[in-house]
Amino acid sequence: QVALVETGGGLVQPGGSLRLSCVASGRFHNLGWFRQAPGKEREFVAVIEWGTGGTDYVDSVKGRFTISRDVAKKTAYLQMDSLNVEDTALYYCGTTNSGFYSLPDEYDDWGQGTQVTVSS
Repeated sequence: QVALVETGGGLVQPGGSLRLSCVASGRFHNLGWFRQAPGKEREFVAVIEWGTGGTDYVDSVKGRFTISRDVAKKTAYLQMDSLNVEDTALYYCGTTNSGFYSLPDEYDDWGQGTQVTVSS
């Protein structure tokens, strides 16, 4: 079992930036970021393969969001730039050993989430 703690959410104006952090314990293959807006399903945002650093993103955030990791600190980051109101959601990090990393049902462990609100 992997314990995960997300931090870094908050209120930001459109066009602004935030950096989310996810501290993980235990062993896993992939760490993903997902988000869930009220009344919507949990949506894949980005993933990083912990061993190689390989990444993937949902199309709507490509060029705006960057996922990275600090292996020594066992921490993953999601740098979010050029935020817009559609990015408003509760953001979760999760871990999986599955190759189907865009599917939330493939994840074994989740953090508690951190709220990101983009509003003027």
